[in-house]
Amino acid sequence: MKYKENVKVISQERLADGIYSMWLQTTDIARDAMAGQFVSLYCQDKSALLPRPISICEADKEKNALRIVYRVVGKGTEEFSKYGEGQEIPVLGPLGNGFFKKDKSAMLIAGGIGIPPMVELAKELKESGVSDIKIVLGYRDSQMFLKDELSEYGDVYAATEDGSFGTKGNVINAIEENGLTGEVIYSCGPAPMLRAVKEFGIKNKIETQISMEERMACGIGACLACVCKSSETDSHTNVHNKRICADGPVFYAGEVEL
Repeated sequence: MKYKENVKVISQERLADGIYSMWLQTTDIARDAMAGQFVSLYCQDKSALLPRPISICEADKEKNALRIVYRVVGKGTEEFSKYGEGQEIPVLGPLGNGFFKKDKSAMLIAGGIGIPPMVELAKELKESGVSDIKIVLGYRDSQMFLKDELSEYGDVYAATEDGSFGTKGNVINAIEENGLTGEVIYSCGPAPMLRAVKEFGIKNKIETQISMEERMACGIGACLACVCKSSETDSHTNVHNKRICADGPVFYAGEVEL
């Protein structure tokens, strides 16, 4: 189920340069949300016609509250960053397919703005009884948003591009440096990172799920603006495409080409 609601901002804070965390009061969206799904937020600026897709960071089903953590990258997200308590926002969600959670030792691998969905995923895995959770995070520098929160759910390893903390380099460098492994990989981040994670999973024969980041228009699979190459024929288009918004954003790594 997906719902269109006028939600209210509960609170908002800045986590790092250009990174904001916002809690939203919903009626139905938080109740049905799962780790890996996203919501589409509509701007008050009527010249910005298309909604902005933002991944779900946390869903508090008891309080019907939803958390998003996003990066300011344009007019829409710049507008959102100025919202305060009580501001109303039209929101559509929850959208897309989330992670396929398994009762197996888990490696959560994420970089940049792909990190926020890992909070809800790590929480759900721990609540379901998964005790072996390794979390590998990639950052540009020492502004490591959400790292401390994620440490509540598993062992956290960090890589920074500038070497200011943890492993100097990327998430694969951190995995190799610390000799990490697991039975299932859950990953979200930019395409170059996902390609490396897919290769790592294949090489080590680890089941790998990836959540893809892509510009979207409708967010519900109607416009075909966010298709990716797939290994099988899509029933919607009868070609080797999958719609990231509707068929994803989470896929098994073997389903898509990166």
